[in-house]
Amino acid sequence: MIGGSDLGRTPERLGFAPPVGEGLGLRQHADRRQGDRRSQTRGAPDRRRGDRRLRVQLHTLLFAVATTLFAPHPARTPLQPHVAASTDQARTAPHVTVSMDFRLPPHLAYESLIREAAAVYHLDPALIRAVMRMESAFDPFALSRVGAEGLMQLMPALAVEMGVLDSFDPRDNIMGGVRYLRELLDRHDGNVKLALASYNAGPGAVDRYRGVPPFRETQRYVKAITGLIARDHAHSRSD
Repeated sequence: MIGGSDLGRTPERLGFAPPVGEGLGLRQHADRRQGDRRSQTRGAPDRRRGDRRLRVQLHTLLFAVATTLFAPHPARTPLQPHVAASTDQARTAPHVTVSMDFRLPPHLAYESLIREAAAVYHLDPALIRAVMRMESAFDPFALSRVGAEGLMQLMPALAVEMGVLDSFDPRDNIMGGVRYLRELLDRHDGNVKLALASYNAGPGAVDRYRGVPPFRETQRYVKAITGLIARDHAHSRSD
């Protein structure tokens, strides 16, 4: 999910429909991404926060300009979920280490990394792609108001646990996020809906309710992503 002010191009202007709920990640629950440990990280001091704000403005501008100038055609949205949009977003990055191919529209720019991670952790690329779309709309500089970072919106403590050194480096972030998805799928015996609910609301919430929690936005999150996966598979079969 994304929190804060819009400092760059919105997902709508890039050709994406952002997901529903409180920002792009659909989360309200403090235990998400933390294995229900409810660990919280303090924000940077005001001076460092100001420095990060200046960097995000520069990086977002570069991201928007490069995407506009070098994309061969406008980004299409074959996998848009039919959910309400939210424009409450912000972007940040401590430094530029983005391995994105700016010749491609954002929804295709990370395809090689998605397939690499899918091969390493034996996951469906469509699952990874759909989670990334819902979490950040393929924005590598995404930062939520609770501190979730990057393409797959990893909380700092979880990023460390997953071996991520830089959450704003696309490859590092994707590998960490996919590793976590793999762990959640193993925890729930391959049940994709329960793994997605855990990714959104926290594994503890899923355990307490013995299924997808009765949180409206978590249920919509799971439904939207499973719909994206089905449409991705249908699109692949038709090609």
